[in-house]
Amino acid sequence: MTKPEEMWQCQMANCGYIYDPARGDRRGKIPPGTKFEDLPDDWKCPSCGASKKMFRPLAGPGSVAEEASRRSN
Repeated sequence: MTKPEEMWQCQMANCGYIYDPARGDRRGKIPPGTKFEDLPDDWKCPSCGASKKMFRPLAGPGSVAEEASRRSN
């Protein structure tokens, strides 16, 4: 099983929906514990229907926080 610190939440840029790996996506039949990068490529935001490409991680690699940290150094 994946460690909690390796399971980042990701937020949809359009509608603000946050995918939480600890909860999964019941409507999309995604079980709890599924990391964002392990979601099927055709998975869509359950709120607005946008693709995975529109999501941004809230922490970890590629996140807004990481980019801001790099700029300040």
